[in-house]
Amino acid sequence: MKQLNQLKYIGLFVAMLFVNLDINAQLNTPQGSQKASVSQTVGISKIYIDYSRPSVNGREIWGKLVPYGMNNLGFGTAKESPWRAGANENTIIKFTSDVTIGGQSLKAGKYGLHMVIHENDKATVIFSKNHTAWGSFFYEPSEDALKVEVNTATVPHTELLTFDFVNVDATSATAALKWGTKQIPFKIEFDVTNIVLADIRRKMQDQPGFSRQTWEQAANYASNNGGDLNEALGWIDNAIAGQFFSQQTFANTSIKAGILNKLGRQQEGLDAMDAFLPQATVLEMHQYGRQLITLGLKDRAIEVFKLNVKNNKDTWPVHYGMARGYSAAGNYKSALKHLKMALNNAPNAVSKGRVQANIDKLEKGEDIN
Repeated sequence: MKQLNQLKYIGLFVAMLFVNLDINAQLNTPQGSQKASVSQTVGISKIYIDYSRPSVNGREIWGKLVPYGMNNLGFGTAKESPWRAGANENTIIKFTSDVTIGGQSLKAGKYGLHMVIHENDKATVIFSKNHTAWGSFFYEPSEDALKVEVNTATVPHTELLTFDFVNVDATSATAALKWGTKQIPFKIEFDVTNIVLADIRRKMQDQPGFSRQTWEQAANYASNNGGDLNEALGWIDNAIAGQFFSQQTFANTSIKAGILNKLGRQQEGLDAMDAFLPQATVLEMHQYGRQLITLGLKDRAIEVFKLNVKNNKDTWPVHYGMARGYSAAGNYKSALKHLKMALNNAPNAVSKGRVQANIDKLEKGEDIN
């Protein structure tokens, strides 16, 4: 009898186990509001938004389906809740770098994205540290990482709720929620230069730091994007003569000359280039001459172009360089003479076409630079 009772208890336990498994089973079935995601790169940083997309479906959205202001949703722990900025689970926004939104700073990371819609074409965008709760039912103001006031706009009808990036430039992206005839935009800004430079410094301590090209690229980026010029000079010196992988090239010598020029040490940069010129190729010398014209050093440019003619007689593009030098100096007669010589040794039809176009300009009395 005792054994029979044990078997009954075991059978009852197994039955309860199966009932419990059935209750907790989560089948993968379609949702009424389909999930979606959108991302945007700014500089080397990324923005991700994951959300669900309800349809308008003939309903009155603003002020009705999505009430104005904060509301008691009748469920969860929140006494007053914003809108979840979508449907179903939390709408989540992620930044891979620190950002600025509405003039306020926000750390890199994941956030629950909520909105409070106002009647006066305004909205409050809320970034909550709690990105795992379901919707806004458990919204807690103390978990707000940032609240930003924005203006809404009227747009053509959008049936499915859509997040998009409506404006993107080198340092920012404007994310916008569109649904019905309302758009809710918020601008996200990145300190791209400092983000990139911080990434460069980290990578220089790892495998990329064992490559000369890494140091050249780093110095060039810092020089052209408002970085620390002395730091950039140290980096390019390492590429030229400071590390076991170093090798002086026309490219890294030009980068160094450019940095020195920006530091107000132009003569040092010119001296560095002059010292390298005996190793320069015909095309490198031509390029350097054009750089000198850009810097306004016309006479020095002509000297470099003349040296190119001497070292690489009658080869392409030595006479083209002479023409550019004389044209910059206003001597169109000599420039035209060298252009006609360049036309004879141009290597292909494209080059001949460019030379002929510049001949036409000079004959009209126009500078070809």
